[in-house]
Amino acid sequence: MNDIAIIIPAYNEENNILKLIKEIKKLLQKANIYIIDDSPGDKTKFLVAREEINYYHRKKKLGRGSAILYGMKKAYIKKKYDIFVEMDADLSHKPSELKKNIYYFKKKKLDLLIASRYLKKSKIINWPINRKVFSFLSNYLTRTLLRMPITDHTNGFRIYSRRSTHKIIRNCGKIGDGFIILVEILLFLYSCKYKIQEVPSVFVNRRRGQSSVNLRLIFSSFLGLLHLYFRKKIIRSFTKF
Repeated sequence: MNDIAIIIPAYNEENNILKLIKEIKKLLQKANIYIIDDSPGDKTKFLVAREEINYYHRKKKLGRGSAILYGMKKAYIKKKYDIFVEMDADLSHKPSELKKNIYYFKKKKLDLLIASRYLKKSKIINWPINRKVFSFLSNYLTRTLLRMPITDHTNGFRIYSRRSTHKIIRNCGKIGDGFIILVEILLFLYSCKYKIQEVPSVFVNRRRGQSSVNLRLIFSSFLGLLHLYFRKKIIRSFTKF
């Protein structure tokens, strides 16, 4: 599976990153890992120095969405990967799901596969009530405004085809950062009539480190969602060409 790029945004994840890298390598020995590190210090850099990965240290917090787009561009240019995976560095997304999700993605010839937290067989473990409420409201509002038949618009555990990645790096990242980029990408690919599906996933709330979600990010995400709502007709008309 050396045709796979796994893109992982990181911010002060020195307690998690090595464990995640080792688990991925154990399951997908030939996959190529891209770490986009926005940490101000060099702790993560020193930890991964001996690992055979692609490491990029941006040294300041530019946002998760920005990191994903940055990693996609680097991977897309560096090698002709067929599959691009994004996942978090904090172990909330289970590496054990990668193999079966990639198999399903290939079998169904998909352009985007979302590991959903909200399907019948999905689970959310150790999530505080405020995060559950925010996630539920975000997905409910997105589904209501943008009218896409998706249960989980904001989980960053996804698999993309090469043509999807090409579209994303050329057209997305113009609305905002954080969770809104995930929604923007989904809306753009949905408007392109690309093949999108979801699979159940187990989401485990991070046990180490500090959450990156704060009131400022929540507010900017909601503003970005409204921006997408007013621009969705433009996006959908643009993707027809």
